[in-house]
Amino acid sequence: MPRAPKLLARLAAVAAAAMLSIQGAAAQSILRDAETEALFRDMSAPLIKAAGLDPKNVDIVLINDPSLNAFVAGGQAVYIHSGLITAADSANQVQGVIAHELGHVTGGHAISGGDAAKAASGISLLSMLLGVAAAVAGAGDAAMGVMAAGQQAALGKYLGFSRTQESSADAAGASYLSKAGISGHGSLEFFRKLQNLEFRYGYERSDENAFYSTHPSSGDRITRLTETYEADPAWKKPDDAGLEKRFQLARAKLFGYLAEPAETLKSYPPSDSSEPARYARAYAFHKEALMDKAMTEADALLAVEPDNPYFLEIKGQILLESGKPREALAPLRRATDLTRNQPLIATTFGHALIATEDKANYAEAERVLKASVARDRENPFAWYQLGVLYEASGDTPRAQLATAEQQALNREMPRALSSAQMAQASLPKGSPDWLRAQDIAFQARAAIESEKKRR
Repeated sequence: MPRAPKLLARLAAVAAAAMLSIQGAAAQSILRDAETEALFRDMSAPLIKAAGLDPKNVDIVLINDPSLNAFVAGGQAVYIHSGLITAADSANQVQGVIAHELGHVTGGHAISGGDAAKAASGISLLSMLLGVAAAVAGAGDAAMGVMAAGQQAALGKYLGFSRTQESSADAAGASYLSKAGISGHGSLEFFRKLQNLEFRYGYERSDENAFYSTHPSSGDRITRLTETYEADPAWKKPDDAGLEKRFQLARAKLFGYLAEPAETLKSYPPSDSSEPARYARAYAFHKEALMDKAMTEADALLAVEPDNPYFLEIKGQILLESGKPREALAPLRRATDLTRNQPLIATTFGHALIATEDKANYAEAERVLKASVARDRENPFAWYQLGVLYEASGDTPRAQLATAEQQALNREMPRALSSAQMAQASLPKGSPDWLRAQDIAFQARAAIESEKKRR
């Protein structure tokens, strides 16, 4: 088979595999999206600083889980469920949740036990509409904590914090909001959401209920926090309009990506011409392979904001995944430039360059993808694309090394070990690439031995 058809076949194969892998990992995967991650950084930065931490060292991680929940699991990371984002009405409500969880971080209230650190078993790139997913850690019970009917026992097990810790996190969160000059009204609104869930699903406070035996009731927390927030100078401060607009867009995007298209169209009907509604429908139509309708929504968004990199990104994705990679280059190149080579967007651009099967584009694709993994190494799809590119260029040793990187992120350690060993055998001994292959081999062997002992 000629090289070009081989390349196309390999790209098609990863797309098909991705659709299968996301189904298995969806319940516990980490969602990666450039727009949402930028929003989280800007929403949380003043709160993180108020907590005495460095925003560069604190991660806000989005978990693909429909339940209304957030948690910390060791280190300086706050995990937020997608269900919480879609349930929240405003950016300020999410800031209230983040402030509370930062109270757990600074208070050292992380969930005990090694499994808690494995809160997510995969990475799903929201930036890739195909849903390219990769398992990056073992299945973790922590990510399965939920706040929904019929799962009271799981709640009690997962939310094993003491009342003292919860009250401490409430107080700390309130202080961080105050120091950051952010109103606490969103925090109270969110606690009222929790209270409504309690009423709706008939939770009753009793010694037998693990949830209520370890947490103060939402009513008590609302009463206590209302006094604190109403006395704060920031209480009547208006919300940040820019953040709120960005939140509504990211929320709609997430909804369109995760929900069934029919549900998206019900929540964001065609009669709604707002930007969030068009954003959600663009994803819904694309999932239904209604490319003309998806493109209409994307073009309508760009007519209002022609230099919005995320609107350019969605247009490029629709074109790329509709079999028009050449047409996708212009919007994706512009999106990459506007975001100063944001790694997730740059990966999509690199994918499009390779998908043209034009060797004249390979040098640019290599530059883009190498820059992407240099800034964000935990992107298995970027490594996969590099592997495809190296193989197409006849550089088999580096293709094997890139494959080993991808497989290590996917926790496919036996395969990662094999690929790393093959790369080592052909790479110049002692070179940076050879040393990296050696590191992956050591990592893979250690993981394999650990798994054997565990069994």
